[in-house]
Amino acid sequence: MPQGRRPSATKMSKQKLEKEKNYWLLKTEPGEWSWEDQAANGGVSKWDGVKNKQAQKNMKSMRAGDYCFFYHSGAKARRVVGVVAVIREWYGEDTDEGPAVDVKEVGEMRRHVDLAEMKKEAGLEGFGLLKQPRLSVVPVENGVWERVCEMGGGFEGDGGAGQDDAA
Repeated sequence: MPQGRRPSATKMSKQKLEKEKNYWLLKTEPGEWSWEDQAANGGVSKWDGVKNKQAQKNMKSMRAGDYCFFYHSGAKARRVVGVVAVIREWYGEDTDEGPAVDVKEVGEMRRHVDLAEMKKEAGLEGFGLLKQPRLSVVPVENGVWERVCEMGGGFEGDGGAGQDDAA
């Protein structure tokens, strides 16, 4: 029986990394663009207007299929309210409108997760939102993503058995 060629461990690791989903947090003032606006817009929007170079670098690293927490910032509402997926990667860098990614609504958090709650949670101390609070696009480590999702009871459309999914 002939033996087939197996990919090297390095190649397999590279393929796994390329397919692995990354997680992000996108901040918005609810008065400018809210979760309700996102949902009312067919769930799809162009995420633009990001001026900070570090935040732009983070946006440039986003890949189609990555998930992002949709975070309301501002004086009255500092909380994770939903999840969106990247559907179009970085584009428009050389236009007057500036760089953007397109995102699509995945689902609202079953329970919004407030910033004050996250600050008290063990294991979230290194979360970029807490370390660089003014940054509008923040990478989220897998463990942090999982913990925030747990705190919020997951999100609609996550396949969980939340009461919001029952129909």
